[in-house]
Formats: sequence, structure tokens, C-alpha cells
Amino acid sequence: MSKSATNWSEVGDGFTQAFYIQQQAQLWFSEEIPIASDAADWRALSPAERTCYTRVSAGLNAMDTLQGEVGMPLLAAGEDDHQRKATLAMFAFMENVHARSYSMANKTFLSASEEREAFEWIEMQPHLQRKITVFRRLYEEGDALTRMLASCLLETALFYSGFFYPLYLAGQGKMSHMGEVFTLICADEALHGSYVGLLFQERFAALPQGEQAAVRARFEQLAREFYENECAYTDEVYAEVGLASEVKTFVRYNFNICCDNLGLERLFPEEEVNPLVLNGIRATGGTTHDFFSIKGAGGYAKITAEPLTDAVVREAWNA
Repeated sequence: MSKSATNWSEVGDGFTQAFYIQQQAQLWFSEEIPIASDAADWRALSPAERTCYTRVSAGLNAMDTLQGEVGMPLLAAGEDDHQRKATLAMFAFMENVHARSYSMANKTFLSASEEREAFEWIEMQPHLQRKITVFRRLYEEGDALTRMLASCLLETALFYSGFFYPLYLAGQGKMSHMGEVFTLICADEALHGSYVGLLFQERFAALPQGEQAAVRARFEQLAREFYENECAYTDEVYAEVGLASEVKTFVRYNFNICCDNLGLERLFPEEEVNPLVLNGIRATGGTTHDFFSIKGAGGYAKITAEPLTDAVVREAWNA
């Protein structure tokens, strides 16, 4: 066990400090965004639309919880460098901020019984449970490269089936404050995927060619399995709103971004993605190339937080 301390005066690897500083600049909390102001939009959604929104958020909550509690901490444990450990620890913190934001949305828009149903749905949804089980095993039993592959697949590809619907609605002026939450989350995930991808590329480049081929094959196997599972998940979650095909296109787009982050060959041909959704992930620089931008480009500005009290929620609903 290291008995040294972190020296931030050292440049280190030349990129970790930049990612730490950028995550610090992107720091946000759901209490700073008036999501209760979306109550009228929520009431205007059809039952099928509300169910879809609730379930994509519930699925994201489950996976962010796993990433914050297991994935990122194990990635940090696998690094010897203090700056890298600190950066991954900050990423883990933000994963828990993301999970809490979904829970705060539940508190705002759902009744107590509806909230219980959402958490019960997480435990009963087979494709979601498969993701949780397989990712936990990859994190807990895999080597450092396997953990990095898993992390990039989760944060740069699989999360985006859930991001599609809130960004799609926000692009039409519906649930816009929650849309801002999702846009901020996308900016964080872009940062995380890019950083872990760089860590992967560094280790991958040091491998002999034969081992590199084995890692590529392992990635392609995992990617195909997760893509098939995500398509089945998408078919169930989006069936009643008729968007499954567009969501799958968006997922394939983000699988290719994952490949870019890892420095590996893309898996799918280029396709046209719904521009409303693309605008949402780009609003705060949430792409693989341009996330080093000023926080708030999508409309968010840090404010003095007002606690989300029951009275605030009731007032929004009765407006």
C-alpha cells in the first residue's frame, strides 16, 4: 500500500489533471435545477409516455448506482497513480449525483405507490437485471482492461437508450428542466468515457500484438452481447411510444463513440440520428470531442440551492 501523498504540482501523465479540473468545472446538483417546474408538462404526458419516462429513468438509476458504488471505485483501486485515483473517485461521486437526480425526479413527479412500482420494476425487468449481473461480474472478477472495457461500454453506449427519451421530449420543449439534468449527465458521461478510454489505450498499447488481438475479440464479443440485450430492453421500454427503432439507431451511434474512445474499430455503419436528441447531448459539450467547454452552455447556471420541500412540489402541481 502506498504511503505517499498526491502531488498536484507534478504534470503527471499530461491529461489526468485536465480531466479532474473539467469534472470540477462541471460539478452540479439536481437541487440547483427547478425540476418541479416541469409538473405541468408531466401532467400533459399520456400514461404511456409517463411510464416510458419513469422506466428509462429507473434503469439509469440502477446502472448509475452500480457505476458509482462498484465500477468507478474498482477502476480507481486498479491505478497506482494518486492523481488518477482522485479523478476516478470524483467520477464515482458524480455517478451517485446522477443516481440521486433520478430519485429526486421520482419524488417530484410520482406518488409513493408509483415510486415503489418503479423500484419493483427494476428488480423484475430481465434485460436490466442481466446488465446489472454481467457488469458486476466484469467489474469484480475482470482484470484492469476488462473493467475499462465494461466502463466504456456502460457509460458511452448503453446509458444512451435511457437518455434518448428525456432528450427527445426536451427537444420539443417538454420536460425541459429535466432535459437539462439529462444534458448535464451526458456531459459527465462523455468526460468519463473519454478518460477511461485513454487509460485503456495506454495499457492496450503496451500489450504484445497477440494479446491485443485477444482483447479486441473480447471487446467485440461483449459489445455484440450487450447490444442484443439493449435492443431487447429497448423494445420493451419503448414499445408503447413507438420509438424503439430510433432509439436503437442512437444506441448504435454511441457504440461507435465508445469504439472511438477505446481506439478500436467502429462496429456499425454511420446512420442519421434524430437531431433533437443529438442537440441534447451536445448542448453542454456532451460529445466525445468537445466536452471541454464552459458549464452552462445548455442553459444551466449554478445558483443558490433551494431545498425541494413538499410545499414546493405541491405548489408546482397546483399551478
